[in-house]
Amino acid sequence: MILGVGIDIIEVARIASSYEKFGERFVSRILHADEIAYCLSHKNPAPFIAVRFAAKEAISKAFGTGIGAQLGWQDMEIRRKESGEPFVVLHGKGKKLFKSRRAKRLLISLSHTVNYAAATAVLER
Repeated sequence: MILGVGIDIIEVARIASSYEKFGERFVSRILHADEIAYCLSHKNPAPFIAVRFAAKEAISKAFGTGIGAQLGWQDMEIRRKESGEPFVVLHGKGKKLFKSRRAKRLLISLSHTVNYAAATAVLER
């Protein structure tokens, strides 16, 4: 049973601008250390940062909360399997919200180009 679906798209240039302006302060606000390391390992980190930003927005929409008091940036982490498939690890309020909804799975799909990053999340029971 699907409990919620979320989608988000963002212009990579917007994230690149924030990263150039605020640097480490910006990325450490929205990403976990492993996410930062992965993104910064690329020649152009902006699309990788942007797609994780979009993923977390999509997840918050699937939960029906948005980013805020019930679910924050650091409550969600996007990781990759060896195959490259992305998956979500929930922390803190994210774990509590998942349990309170009696959810069983949280699926994520990511896509990005030079100009746009998009993500879709599906919360299932």
